[in-house]
Amino acid sequence: MRFVTSFDMITVVSIMLKATREWVKQAEYDIDTAEQMLFAGRYLYVVFFCHLAIEKMLKAAVTERTAQPPPRTHNLILLAQLAQLSVPREHAEFIGKIGDASIVTRYPQDLSQALTEYTEPMARLYLQHSKEVLRWIKEQLP
Repeated sequence: MRFVTSFDMITVVSIMLKATREWVKQAEYDIDTAEQMLFAGRYLYVVFFCHLAIEKMLKAAVTERTAQPPPRTHNLILLAQLAQLSVPREHAEFIGKIGDASIVTRYPQDLSQALTEYTEPMARLYLQHSKEVLRWIKEQLP
């Protein structure tokens, strides 16, 4: 049986590309911002920042898989494909759902209508599921 030392952990962390680590940091910052928006009652922005966090974590996966910068896109499904991830069904469904919601939260046609659609309970669900998806994607990284 082999014990993992702190040196081994440093080696594992340093295996990840620097650009990948940067995408991960940004994704984590954005999900923290989503949480702060929930506390502030800015539910539309909870969804927006959840999408942004997932987008950046997927870009981390693309970067790590290809050793190339990811494309400049907001399309989460495309990014998951480029990262060659075998996304579990429940995560894939949510990724599609939040991808659709990001259009509304990024460019609302009618702000008042969007604010009535994205309520606190809905924002909490988006945040919870986003955290699950982010954890799963991060587990796919080295």
